[in-house]
Amino acid sequence: MKRILGILFAIIVLISCNSQKRYSDFDISYSKSGGYAPIYENLLIKGNNAFYSFEGNGKKLKQNFKISNEDLNRLENTLSQNNFRRIEEDHKKIYDFISTSINIKKGPNSGSKTDASAIMPNYKTNWTNITYVFQEIINANVKKQ
Repeated sequence: MKRILGILFAIIVLISCNSQKRYSDFDISYSKSGGYAPIYENLLIKGNNAFYSFEGNGKKLKQNFKISNEDLNRLENTLSQNNFRRIEEDHKKIYDFISTSINIKKGPNSGSKTDASAIMPNYKTNWTNITYVFQEIINANVKKQ
């Protein structure tokens, strides 16, 4: 009996660890979270595979889709043209607003930026241009309910 329980426990642990792989194994990550009525929005991209999730306003949505090479190139070009790696974050304390985080794990634009403490004024246009492309990709590929 103990052996069967041990095997079942090991299987459960392996399944639960593997289900979290989606959230750590990505090339590009875009996430928005927070606010008075909190929302959580994530777009994770690995190669041409994308996973989108949204939770908030009484809705939950999870969707996998293929992202085109054209969209990936447009995203990479936008990151480069807007100097993603040089964007400077402010360090003010800002509460109860929706913050956006972008993590790029590979390529010439690899880095991590967030507007949780705001973006320095000189870089706000660059940040807006980058986040706009992510939202365009989401709007074009995700079927809202």
